[in-house]
Amino acid sequence: MTRIPRSDAGVACREPGSPDQYSALSHRGRSRGLQNLSTGLSNLSTGFTLIELVLVIVITAALAVFALPKVVDTTLWRLRSFGDDFQSRHQAMLRLALQQRRPIVETIASAGVSWAYGSGAAIATLPCPAAESPCISGSGTVTFNNANSGATTTNTGTALTVTVAKGSYSQAYRIETDTGLIYPTP
Repeated sequence: MTRIPRSDAGVACREPGSPDQYSALSHRGRSRGLQNLSTGLSNLSTGFTLIELVLVIVITAALAVFALPKVVDTTLWRLRSFGDDFQSRHQAMLRLALQQRRPIVETIASAGVSWAYGSGAAIATLPCPAAESPCISGSGTVTFNNANSGATTTNTGTALTVTVAKGSYSQAYRIETDTGLIYPTP
């Protein structure tokens, strides 16, 4: 009985010069391994690092804080907010004067509005926005619950028109004498 050397065990006879199947398999396996390794490396190099993402967030935040207010004109929004606040506080003071049965004097000036009791004790103030001061054209006084009669009077004796304006924004408000109602005019 002849013995086959171990290195040739399980290998079919081959012709000289032709590759055997084991060496071909081992070559294919090596190329797949290299292919998987290069694919893994290319996957690692795609995407952003944490440092890059943090830098983008910081730069975006800086632009939003410093550049955006200069690009977007916020004057309109500040003045509109001031006008809405003026309207609501005017109505609140009218109700307060009637509830407390005391006169309250509203003083409208170019830099803002203030409220005080008839005796002179201050209640509240509403200054124009700092960047848009002065913002009121038209001044005067309105007395709610004048002489405890429940009526509202103005210094002109007729309806008082107050205009909140600065730059391209302008909104007029009309304060009715006798009732004290305030509403924006078109």
